[in-house]
Amino acid sequence: MRFEDQLIEILPRLRRFARGLAGSAADADDLCQAAIERALKSQGQWQQGTRLDSWMYRITRNLWIDERRASGRRGVHAPIDDDAVQIAGDTADSVEAGALRGDIDGAMARLPDEQREVVILVLVEGYAYREAAEILDVPIGTITSRLARGRDTLMHMLGEAA
Repeated sequence: MRFEDQLIEILPRLRRFARGLAGSAADADDLCQAAIERALKSQGQWQQGTRLDSWMYRITRNLWIDERRASGRRGVHAPIDDDAVQIAGDTADSVEAGALRGDIDGAMARLPDEQREVVILVLVEGYAYREAAEILDVPIGTITSRLARGRDTLMHMLGEAA
């Protein structure tokens, strides 16, 4: 399979990961675009036979870290609330599901960055601890402790939201 086709195949998961890091759909789309541009320019550095998704998650995470550092120097901006753009006319079930999703998104956004990364990779994307450790370039024990703290914090925050 061509490199570009493999990128297209993992794009939905990459967008989900970027959304978890960036917090908003617009910022996640920008992050995905930058990651794909970098991957296309650097595809010679990727080794055939290794996991493209792990390589892409590392690129995305590194770009996100770079952007956070740069935004700290530029100052804070207020993103447009994605929920405010939603169209009226939803059914009661979809409104309730949207509210729950909003609670979860809000709780995820309040997690420390290190915990949020691990929660996204392990609980949302389904990576094994070892794979998440390779993506984030940390020991497995760090993954375990960050995941435990992240779960506890999410449970506490979501318990308060109920």
